[in-house]
Order: sequence, then structure tokens, then C-alpha cells
Amino acid sequence: MAAEEIRVCGTVQGVGFRPTVYRLAKACGLRGDVCNDGQGVLIRVSGSEEAITEFVARLQTECPPLARINQLTRIIYKGEFKFDNFVISTSVSNAIKTEIAPDAATCPQCQQEIFDPFSRFYRYPFTNCTNCGPRLSIIRAIPYDRCNTSMSAFAICSECAKEYHNIENRRFHAQPVACHACGPSAWLERGDGKSVTASMFSMLDDVDAVCTLLQKGEIVAIKGLGGIHLACDATQETAVQKLRQRKKRYHKPFALMARDIEVIEQYCSVNAKEKELLTSSAAPIVLLQPTGKKVAPSIASGQKTLGFMLPYTPLHHLILRRMNRPIVLTSGNLADEPQCIDNDKAREKLGTIADYFLFHNREIINRVDDSVVRVIGDKAQIIRRARGYAPAPISLPLGFDNVAQILAMGSELKNTFCLLREGEAILSQHLGDLENAAAFNAYEETLNLYLNLFEHKPEVIAIDKHPEYLSSKLGKELADTNQIKIHQIQHHHAHIAACMAENGIPLNSPPVLGIALDGLGYGDDSTLWGGEFLLADYRKFQRIATFKPVAMIGGEQAIYQPWRNTYAQLITTNIWDDYQQEYADLEIFKFLKKKPLKLLNQLIEKEINSPLASSVGRLFDAVAAAIGIYRDECSYEGQAAIAMEAIVDVSSLNNHKETLIYPFSFGFSDSIYCIDPRPMWQALLNDLQQQIPQPVMAAKFHKGLANAIVQMVKHLSQENLISHVALTGGVFQNCILLEQVTKGLQTLGIKVLTHSLVPANDGGLSLGQAVIAAAQLIHEC
Repeated sequence: MAAEEIRVCGTVQGVGFRPTVYRLAKACGLRGDVCNDGQGVLIRVSGSEEAITEFVARLQTECPPLARINQLTRIIYKGEFKFDNFVISTSVSNAIKTEIAPDAATCPQCQQEIFDPFSRFYRYPFTNCTNCGPRLSIIRAIPYDRCNTSMSAFAICSECAKEYHNIENRRFHAQPVACHACGPSAWLERGDGKSVTASMFSMLDDVDAVCTLLQKGEIVAIKGLGGIHLACDATQETAVQKLRQRKKRYHKPFALMARDIEVIEQYCSVNAKEKELLTSSAAPIVLLQPTGKKVAPSIASGQKTLGFMLPYTPLHHLILRRMNRPIVLTSGNLADEPQCIDNDKAREKLGTIADYFLFHNREIINRVDDSVVRVIGDKAQIIRRARGYAPAPISLPLGFDNVAQILAMGSELKNTFCLLREGEAILSQHLGDLENAAAFNAYEETLNLYLNLFEHKPEVIAIDKHPEYLSSKLGKELADTNQIKIHQIQHHHAHIAACMAENGIPLNSPPVLGIALDGLGYGDDSTLWGGEFLLADYRKFQRIATFKPVAMIGGEQAIYQPWRNTYAQLITTNIWDDYQQEYADLEIFKFLKKKPLKLLNQLIEKEINSPLASSVGRLFDAVAAAIGIYRDECSYEGQAAIAMEAIVDVSSLNNHKETLIYPFSFGFSDSIYCIDPRPMWQALLNDLQQQIPQPVMAAKFHKGLANAIVQMVKHLSQENLISHVALTGGVFQNCILLEQVTKGLQTLGIKVLTHSLVPANDGGLSLGQAVIAAAQLIHEC
């Protein structure tokens, strides 16, 4: 008889892995035990060599749906073997090397039970099993056992205990298992504090009453899995506008939830890939093309997509059972504050927004926002990585296997941080914009939680080079306090490295050409970059081309007042006086002449709060404002650019006539190649004078910009060996630009790298920071 110790690493806790091991070991006639510990799952087995080999093979092919095996090692067991049968042993606490599974959407079996009157889980809002339910949102420590989660507050009843200990049951060792008798409960409150009962609405229970309230046009705050949401009927414009005014979210699109795919298909087209994402265990918000029925006009004004998700907890399934139309389900917060997760805090913060509250008494340990995904071609592009995806690790390319532990602090906006260890990167969930004090406090709390959960002790901290980023300042404080080495990483190099890493480019590969287009990032020359062509590997980069730098008049004001970028672009052409005479009758010139142009010119000339920036994001704003889209003011960054993408005329986009493309020129700026939009402005102003429709001009700009990028790559490839081009940065979330550039580069025979695992925007920046710091550290050694 042989005896082996089998170590399994990966996502193997809280996903039904030990029950699967138990079942397979019994089926193969093996003796021994299995337990959770800090490294994953440890298995000790005794039996014939053939039986053990069969067991290991079946373990990998019959892995539970939510599990992922990263590594399986087998060694001969030399200790005393005292097992007469196969058992599940008590978890062991030791060094943390295992993974935490993301929260998972309700599985089909649990869905069936909550609607089955003969099931003891009938209408129970917290039904779950090993294949679904809360994970990251409720965990305090590893290993993933009930005592280390917020479910520790609920003593398991005898019926649930029977299922928990029954190997044949789907809930065998499911840590959050609960029912009406022993688990969390939900209740309804009025926003004004007065008492309310379900009998007032003649409904089944408080959860069912929420549906009636929504149908009546009320706003309900709903405590869900990773936070509290605000909900209303998405087809009632009055309710949607009321929510916007109370929440002070005047323009950003609202996310929608619908009972099932059939309801979504009444409002949007859904292809096979989009359906796969919607029904996956991650259950993200998926951006879809509207068709058919209309939702309230102010749901997503200025957008060409609607963000839909399906119910991902029993609570949501029960609320929407009788709802034949979509609801708004947006984060429960004010403006840009973090989503509320605590009942008392929600009463305080949301009391003036919500008419009613649906609370429950299961504590949310980790705030987890909804993930957002878009399908471009047949590839999913993650825009916000949170619930359902985080903190599942990302396997790093060849060469990063034995690197030291590294902490990367991420960016200022759309922040995530990253823990790098033993060949994998653990990205936090989306944490928001750190310029908001509450968001920064939440960032610090989540960072401390992750460092403790994973017992991560960084030897290096990686930060963005921008001196004013709060994440960078905190990183410096941590490095000074703990005497840890710090690596300052250039913003766009990090974008490119993140794209390389998720596409599996090995550590010692030759440089790729990275094209990083975004709002702005701190450049190595202390100016603001945002339209960069970098020849880069993981350790270093060379800036070989850029877009012509233009002043951001008023600094941050230029992000929210697009006309400032239009004026800066026009004044930079050096023929402003000629333009004024030739195009004096245009609305944009009439608009600009009402502004304090002398003062603006002084700000530019004296370089007062008007830094130069090669930002393509600001170029989009400038063009949008010129043709009359959000000219005066935006409520969030990129609003004008998104609205311009939404109106692009498809027939013009697909027409290959030279007259349907705006020209750009090429020159030099500070001894590197430069794309100059001056010819584009002349052509655009002529179109305005000829009253060419906005959608046609928007198409011509997108095509012209894509063509300029492709032509620049073609020129650079004549001087540099370029086989791969990485497209990254928030601007490449524009699907028209991404598709146009990708097609153009592919015709040149160049392999194009794009994002799918992490966002192209700053949400993926921490991954890039981490791998660059790792590569530099390896090189130093």
C-alpha cells in the first residue's frame, strides 16, 4: 500500500473542494483525511498506487464549479498513518498562501429551492450552498471557516447541521449555510423612521413588499451582498429623476437589474457572449445595445449602452419575482462617497434619499461594488473589477515565479491595490476615487484587511510618480515606517506593463510598443502625459512618440469644462486670429468670445495653473465641445467623450472615402515624434461651417484619430523592431477607437494586445506597478 501527502493550492476554500475530495477518495477506496490550512488544502491518502493516481486525475477533472487548482504537488507520506477511513479534519492555521474566492451568484439549484413551497428554503433570502453565495464580502480571516466570517453570529440549527455534515448534500461543509430558523433575517423600515409591516401591502413578507413599493414609484435602499443599493422602477422617469436629485448624481448612468434574460431582451440585444457573462457566477453589469422597449430617458443620457445585470442573491431574486420590467440598482451613497455597508450608517447617510430601507442582520465585512464588463468583438473587457472577480488571483507570466512580496498602491482614481507573491497578483476590488476622504479611509481599511488576510509582508512598495496622489503618499509613509524599499513607477509604463502581464508576455521578452491613451499621468519630464507611444519591457521604457502637448487651462477645471480644451487646442495652432475672422459666425467662436480670453491667455503664457498635457482624453473633450456636446460643463471625467462616441454615424464610419476622415500631421516635439491635430481642426471647422451633422463629424474624428495612430506605428516600426503593440489606458475603453486601431494594426501584420482581465483604465494600474517593481528587483539581484 502506498501513502501520499497531496498539497493543492489555488481557489480551494469555501467552494466545496473538501467535499469533492471526500467523495472521490471514498469512490477510489482510499483512507486518510483532508483539511484546510493557510496554504490551501492538504490531503493525506493511503491505498494502491493505481487508486491514488486515479484519485488525483479525477480531482482535476471533477473540480467544483467555483474552484481553481493552480498547483498540485504529491510527495511520499512517511509519517504514521492512523486512518481506518477517509475523513474531513479540522482546519489548521499556518502561513497564509491560499486564495479567497470571489462572491458567487445564486446557483440554479438554490434558485429553484427559494421558489419551491415544499422546500425548507422557500422564500429564504440568504439561501446558499458550496456552489454559490457570499465569500469575500463576509470573510475576516483565513482559513475560510464559519468562525472567520460574519456568519459566526448565527448558531447553526439541527436541520442545517444535518446538511452541513452530510457528504451527499450540496451544502456539505458550506460555511454560510443557514435557513429561516437559524440564519440572518431581512426587514423593512420606512425612511422617516415610522414602523411598517408587510400587511400594509398585503404581501407575502417584507422582501416581497419591496417589489410593490418599487412599482408604486418609491425609492428603496436594499442591503445586498457587498453593500447597500438604491433602487427604483427604471421605467418611471419621475422616480428616476427623484433618485438623481436626492443622490446628487445628475448625469452618470444608472445600472439596471432585471428578473431574467427574457426581460432584458425586451430592452436590449444580447449576444451569446453577453448572455454567458450575465448568467455566470460573477454576474457582472454588462453594457448592452438598447433595442425594443425604452427605459426612463434619464437612466443613461448621452450613452449608447445600458448596463444590465441579473439578480445574484436570493434576496434580489425574491424582490424581482413579480417585476416584469427592470429596476435601477445603483450604489447606496452620496455623490462619490463609498457605498454604505452598515445599517446605522445607511440610516444616517441615505435617510434623505430612500423612502424605505430593506435591511438584514448579516454584517458586510468587505465592501464590494458590482463589476462592469463590455463585450468588444467576442472578447470581454472588464471596466470595473469587483464583485465576482476580486480577489481571484491573476497568474503572472514566466519569470515572475519566485519574486519577493510586493505591494503596489495603485492610482488616485478608480483605485485598486495589488499584492504580488509567488507568481500571482491579487488585485483588490474597485475602491473608487481617493480624492474623496471617505473613499480614502475605506482604501486604508481594505488595504489593512488584505495585508492581514493574506499575511502579506511586502519587501517593496510600488507607487505612481505623481507627487500628489494620496495612494503614493500613503505608500511613502508605509515604506518609511517599515523601512521598506520604494519604487516610483511612471503611470503609462504601468498601464502598458499591466496589459503585457495579463497577456502572458514573459519577463525577459523584447520590448513591445505600448500605446497608452488616457486623461493624464505624471511624466518623466514633470509634464502631464496622456497620449504616449512607449517602447517598453517590464523594467524600463523609451518614449518614442506622443501627441502634441496642449495647455490644460485652469488645471483640473479643464476636465469638467470641455470648452477650455477647445480654446487651448485652437490657440495652440498659432492662427487663432485667422480663425476668428474666417469662422466668426460659428457657435463655438461666439461661445468662446464670451469667456475671459485675455486672462486665459495670460494663464497659458505665464504657465499659471495651465500645465502642458499630451492628453488624448482632453483632445476628445475639445472636439466634443467644438461640435456642441457638453460644451460648457461635465459632471464627470470623460462625459463629453462618451457622449460623442454614442452618436457616431455608423455608415460614415464604414465608408472608406478620404473625405470622411479628419487628417492629422506628424512632426517633432522635444526630439520625439509627435501627432499634431492642427489639420484636423481646420477640417472640423470647415464642417461646422457647412453644417455637417454631429454624428458624421464624430465618425470622421474617430476614424482620423485611429488612422493617425496606425500611421505612427507604421512609421515607428520602420525604425524599431515591433512585433507586439499593447493598447491601454482609459481612452481605449472607447470601443470604436479600439476596433479601428486594432484592425489597422492587424493589417500591418502586428499582434495586438488588449485588456480583458483587468481594466484598461486606472483600475488596472496597480498590476502594472507591481510587475514593473518585481522586474526591477529581479534585475538588481
